[in-house]
Amino acid sequence: MAKPILLYTSLCFLVLFINGCLAHRQGQQQQEFNQCQLDSLDALEPNNRIEAEAGVIESWDPNDKQFRCVGVAVVRRTIEPNGLLLPQYTNAPQLMYIQRGYGIFGAVFPGCPNTYQESQEQQQGQDRRSQDRDQHQKIRNFRQGDIIAFPAGVTHWLYNDGESQVVALSLLDINNQANQLDQNPRHFYLAGNPEDEFQQQGRSPRGSRRHQQEQGQGRRESGRHGQQQGQGNNLFSGFRAKDLAEVFNVNEDTIRNLQGLKEDRSNIVRVKGRLQVARPPRSREERERLERQEREQEREDEREQRESGRGGHGRGREESEQEERQQEREEEEREQERERRESLRVGRGCGGYNGIEETLCTLRLRENIHDPSRADIYNPQAGRISTLNSHNLPVLRWLRLSAEFGMLQKDAIYAPHWNRNAHSVIYVLRGRAQVQVVDDFGQTVFDDELQQEQILTVPQNFAVVKRASSEGFEWVAFKTNDRAQISPLAGRTSVLRAIPADVLANAFQLRQEDVSELKVNMERQGNTLLRPSRSSSQRRAIA
Repeated sequence: MAKPILLYTSLCFLVLFINGCLAHRQGQQQQEFNQCQLDSLDALEPNNRIEAEAGVIESWDPNDKQFRCVGVAVVRRTIEPNGLLLPQYTNAPQLMYIQRGYGIFGAVFPGCPNTYQESQEQQQGQDRRSQDRDQHQKIRNFRQGDIIAFPAGVTHWLYNDGESQVVALSLLDINNQANQLDQNPRHFYLAGNPEDEFQQQGRSPRGSRRHQQEQGQGRRESGRHGQQQGQGNNLFSGFRAKDLAEVFNVNEDTIRNLQGLKEDRSNIVRVKGRLQVARPPRSREERERLERQEREQEREDEREQRESGRGGHGRGREESEQEERQQEREEEEREQERERRESLRVGRGCGGYNGIEETLCTLRLRENIHDPSRADIYNPQAGRISTLNSHNLPVLRWLRLSAEFGMLQKDAIYAPHWNRNAHSVIYVLRGRAQVQVVDDFGQTVFDDELQQEQILTVPQNFAVVKRASSEGFEWVAFKTNDRAQISPLAGRTSVLRAIPADVLANAFQLRQEDVSELKVNMERQGNTLLRPSRSSSQRRAIA
């Protein structure tokens, strides 16, 4: 009799425990869902700035309601020539967009072999013995327009080996399942004495936390050298110097350097001389292309300064024609590369992932999204859009992220649409646009001008339309799905064209001839990038 009672009691406790866990998880999910109860959206600008030895770090408040809704954090780093972004990893997958400049980067995958080895010339120049020849994992190049993918927990670093600044914008997908900590973006630095890029409320800033640790440590320990743990801000600084010296079999002075003691260079440091690493040299064509991009960027900066001095009247007709000719030249130069990429895709077939297409140690981590020849949507009178997803960069399947680059010419329109399965985070690269966002109640939650270096988050299924100003409009958008899809409201692929005419007539109380005209006009519009006709502009002026 006692055994059935004991079994019954155990089952009751088990049921209560499971219900409690489910209720807790549902409460967390409900809390996350409630983050998107937004009555309005704002164009956001960075509100935190850190001056480093060889660069600047600017971040957007991750606790802003819009970032909480879409579950991301954004930081922008400007790296000076010969600047090194210290090795680090994050608690969430990261997409990095190279806004300008070029350089090299490394990503360290645990267990992968060190396949790069320095040459004898490099070894002799650094006065090392033959058995001390340096080996390390693969080093990759990056340039303007690249999207670089970093999985959570993968150590990475960047170095600017060019003659101009590198500007890199990073998005961390905090809500990604790879992050099992909390909703705070975290950078784990392996070196230096870095500052917290986000300076989040509710978390102790690195400086004050270090000061508290030093005070507590001073009360606990004494001695000739004292205890060094907790005085830096990198991972090594939290361990006892003595233990690390035994682990690495080096003296404690070396360990103190690892711990970042007496460091004041912050997150981006200047390399002494030039960074000496083993890597294949860039081809002559690539070097010439990078130098040409730098010159074009300098001219563009000078032109923008002149225009701002004249009151920001935008580009003239002659400049627009020069830009179009430059795009045509770039298309011709990259045509050969496009054909090679297409042939590789055809060779791989259109089936699913076969498990051997890319191994972990040779994963492709970057793809250039600026290339005009890879545009997915193109209208010579309106602009172009390029998408990057897990189909053309397979590592994104792991990260569950994708990206979009868009360019609208003067007064062009990106037709109203919504992201069917992803949030979208829009960052303005150049120009201005009038943007409207509409929620599920048909309320306009954003109706304003979006300007350069501002960010706008568009939650999943919210409809959005963009209309470029006289300056044109360029943007990059990060999306929280590796195969993000849009549903357009206008153009040849509009959802309205796929609905029977009689359904539209009754839904909108239209005559059949009005519905027919609507569908015919959408067929003539072509894709979702539109150039308003003169007649439509006249009708808008009359209205």
